[in-house]
Amino acid sequence: MKYFTPRHSILHVVLFVLAIASAWAQTGTIRGSVKTADGQPAEYINIAVKGVSKGATSNAKGEFEIRKVQAGQHVLLISFVGLEPQQVDIEVKANETTQVPEIILHESEKELNEVVVTSTRGYKEDAVSPSLRLKTPILEAPQNIQVISKQLLNDQQVFDMLEGVTRNVSGVTKLEHWDNYAYINMRGSQVTAFRNGMNVQMPWGPLAEDMSMVERIEFVKGPAGFMLASGEPSGFYNVVTKKPTGVNKGSVQLTLGSFDTYRTALDVDGKLTKDGKLLYRVNVMGQLKGSHRDFETNNRYSIVPVIKYLFNDNTSLTVEYTHQFSQMSAIGSNYAFSANGYGDLPRNFTTAEPNLDPTNINDRSVLAIFQHKLNERWNFTGQLAYYNYKQVGQSLWPSSVTPEGNMQRGVSIWDALGLSKIGQFFVNGEERTGNITHRILAGIDLSNKDYYADWSQGGPLGGDTFNIYKPVYGLVPASALPTYDRSRSIRERGVRYNQSTTGIYVQDEMAFLENKVRLTLAGRYTNAKNADPYSGSTDDNKFTPRVGVSVSLTPNTTLYGVYDQAFLPNPGRDYAGKKFDPITGSNLEAGVKRDWMNGKWNAGLTAYQITKNNVLVLDTDHPDPTTGQLVYSKQIGQTQTKGIEFDVRGEVVRNLELVLNYALTDSKVTKDTQEQNIGTKVPGTSKHLTNAWLNYRFSNGALKGLGFSAGYQWQVERSSWYVFDGTNQSLPNYFRLDGAVSWQNESFSVGVNVNNILNAYLFSGSPYDLNFDGKKEFYWQTEAPINFRMNVAYRF
Repeated sequence: MKYFTPRHSILHVVLFVLAIASAWAQTGTIRGSVKTADGQPAEYINIAVKGVSKGATSNAKGEFEIRKVQAGQHVLLISFVGLEPQQVDIEVKANETTQVPEIILHESEKELNEVVVTSTRGYKEDAVSPSLRLKTPILEAPQNIQVISKQLLNDQQVFDMLEGVTRNVSGVTKLEHWDNYAYINMRGSQVTAFRNGMNVQMPWGPLAEDMSMVERIEFVKGPAGFMLASGEPSGFYNVVTKKPTGVNKGSVQLTLGSFDTYRTALDVDGKLTKDGKLLYRVNVMGQLKGSHRDFETNNRYSIVPVIKYLFNDNTSLTVEYTHQFSQMSAIGSNYAFSANGYGDLPRNFTTAEPNLDPTNINDRSVLAIFQHKLNERWNFTGQLAYYNYKQVGQSLWPSSVTPEGNMQRGVSIWDALGLSKIGQFFVNGEERTGNITHRILAGIDLSNKDYYADWSQGGPLGGDTFNIYKPVYGLVPASALPTYDRSRSIRERGVRYNQSTTGIYVQDEMAFLENKVRLTLAGRYTNAKNADPYSGSTDDNKFTPRVGVSVSLTPNTTLYGVYDQAFLPNPGRDYAGKKFDPITGSNLEAGVKRDWMNGKWNAGLTAYQITKNNVLVLDTDHPDPTTGQLVYSKQIGQTQTKGIEFDVRGEVVRNLELVLNYALTDSKVTKDTQEQNIGTKVPGTSKHLTNAWLNYRFSNGALKGLGFSAGYQWQVERSSWYVFDGTNQSLPNYFRLDGAVSWQNESFSVGVNVNNILNAYLFSGSPYDLNFDGKKEFYWQTEAPINFRMNVAYRF
């Protein structure tokens, strides 16, 4: 299957759009700043050009910039929750920058209520968060970036990263794993977890973020050298937590649902001092949550206070503390196992016992963000973070299961300690050389991560008479359960994984023809060190280039192309004792984006090809000289993922918000020493994947405030999690239907969501050789049957 080849180069795109650019009308740029009545910069203020699909959101300094505005007279519309809206008349001149006089906004209780009725910014976002470092609007960025808004998460009643987040972005799936962290796949491999622009990925973590503290989630597809280079080339997701806005407001929510689910959340935002220099925001959440499986719970609480101090108009310091606690059933109890195939056990099957101690996880972090405006064109940002993840518990895993259903269950300790120290320092600014505008980004990233884990103690859970088809629980006395010796520190008794990276990067986005054509040239140099007792150690140095082009065919339509790279450590040595080079992953991508209906909704179409080289394969030329067995590896393997992605999000017609996406993903082995492996599908992917979610809300009349929602998730030609041989080990197609009804007024809302309306038996899984005898067993995780959640919220 071919979508394009390297011959369809970025040069062809540039030549094409240069021919079109001459037909453009003359445009200009609008710049300005917004402050509150007490003289403090106003962040996240919406600024729109009346009657056209152009706008911006003010940054932490209150500044905004709107590019490519047609020359002539215009009206700026400035608005935000709780502040009086304003209109400003301006004149835009061709090929010039119009400076808007400083805008002062005043609080308005009336406007606060009015804005709340019409909710927040909806499902479409026009700009990435400051933590992604890019100043370019999403429409103009030479990359497929999708943003999941807070409003969308609220409408879907998503609790954490493990629940339904992936349905909102094309080609993204969640691989089932332990119930403590999100294992998310995209474009043929696992994506890296970021939080507030920092790489927080651990071997088994971090703890999945609770949505009560989340403002938005950003998915960046493909390598992104401006953020990282050492990782899978599929991309990353960035969880952006809530920050102070300077507006006095708050909300409280109560939720109840199926399986004894009870939850409450509080969000308070405002000013601590009269002069508005000290701002705060506090999010608190508590949850008791059962499961459709017996003896399974996941009880959580989180406390996230944030303080922001504005030294002056140019300098600020934000400090955020996050404490998440989770008490869950023994890890692994959510798996079902069988020697006879998938899905031959009821949804509520578990290998757990009612008297097993739970697993407790404490996830704490401190984040400090220093921002300083150097001058009118340049800004400096420094971020430091410390993450402490502590887990005390145990895990379940069987050692055998027979075709008759007899299983020998096992239980073992799983204590863990994760410690991460991360620092980031970067500048971004703008300069001009002749008629070319340079948007420059440069910085350094530092990180050091340790993960200690103890799996060394354990034993059988009961006898081998436990039968999966006729399970009987409660027969294992407490005296028969293993006891664990925790007298020594986890650092002494556990194994240690260490990751250390240093990255230096520079990026120049050059804008030609009054920003109609943009060329990005960037490079990143990374040193990555990895060590663990199983794979050994690696120390890799790698330069990864980035080239992108973005062309505005019209003010609302962008054509782009990008080439970027990433790399992965490749532990081990070949038959001659030579260390392996890192795996390299390159991404070649082209796409088109368009805003419709004055920017109310957006559509994007992307085609890409990701090639991973230096993949280890079996060395068939050099058998062991003593045994004659094939035990060595060589790095001539290759996998390739090709795909097409389509995303729509926003208000497609009045009062109707829509998220619709489709992805065609073809991921397979393309080079291997064993011919039978060539063409094998890469595990954890679906060839066809489409999702939709729509929400319609009446805005006037007797039904004002009433809303209806519906959505589906559909996966076709699914591969299993880890192993695939082209036979019966692929997974059946997946279809899930959800719906919701809600009502809201100025300060109150109530909503009921129903998930899995068709009550389908939904699962994902993989074959597994439990007995190490070459015979494949099967293990899988089921989703809940039809279930509901009811949420009541009050805003003040």
